[in-house]
Amino acid sequence: MKKIKNYVSLLRVHQWVKNTFIFLPAFFALKIKDIAIVEQLIVCFFGFSLLASAVYIFNDMLDVESDRLHHVKRHRPLASKAVSFNEGIILILVLLMVGLSVFIFFIKNEAAIYLVLLYLFQNILYTVKLKHISLLDVVLISVGFVLRILIGSIVSDTILSHWIIIMTFVLALFLALAKRRDDVLSYNQTGVEVRKNIQGYNMTFLDVSITIMSTVVVVGYLMYCTSEEVVSRLGDNVYFTAFFVILGVLRYLQLTFVWLISGSPTMVLLKNKFLQLIIIGWISSFFIIIYMKK
Repeated sequence: MKKIKNYVSLLRVHQWVKNTFIFLPAFFALKIKDIAIVEQLIVCFFGFSLLASAVYIFNDMLDVESDRLHHVKRHRPLASKAVSFNEGIILILVLLMVGLSVFIFFIKNEAAIYLVLLYLFQNILYTVKLKHISLLDVVLISVGFVLRILIGSIVSDTILSHWIIIMTFVLALFLALAKRRDDVLSYNQTGVEVRKNIQGYNMTFLDVSITIMSTVVVVGYLMYCTSEEVVSRLGDNVYFTAFFVILGVLRYLQLTFVWLISGSPTMVLLKNKFLQLIIIGWISSFFIIIYMKK
């Protein structure tokens, strides 16, 4: 059982929550009530998650030495030697084989397969080299989220608006910058440089950047809610959902600047009940407004 637990930890299953972005295009296009589309998206979600886990393992294999110097990452399966490199390689091959098979034999969409391959290619480059280049690292993380919604739109046969692409990118960039702030904070406290790109950041730059991006997220969402395109398609009450977006951004800023716990956005979401309630409130209000209107 302990070995299985280590394997699950190596796969970073908790990070699969990021892949729920695949469902967003169908949600905003009022297609969530279509069972066939939802089933396809669920299959897509698990296939993509397996591929993402392969990337995480590859990343851990390359970062094993630096992870051993980090107060938290040193407990990861590869860094702690709970899982061997050979086991990691086997897991990567299995995950790639199963994940790609899902898209080839079940999704059966060439465009989706090409985007998945692009995601893998981008993340290989990111892991090997590009994550060490400041600014480019956070931009590529954000592009990864955009690829998720592009895959979701193809699988659900949904045309994406420019709004969802822009909002996904800036939100992901906001979260990535907050994560880098935690890296710089850790470096300032311990003197241990766990990332080569750390020299391209400091607290002043990141604080300003995070503030700018949080403003862009809020203003962009307000513009989205009141745009003619959205009002004509979803109704004139969508702006009520902005309450939860503003509150969510403020909560995350509080967690970043006051409580200093922005190192892992996924873990912040999974552990912070207040933030969970905000997201549930946003989803519920959106569902009521666009799915239950007469």
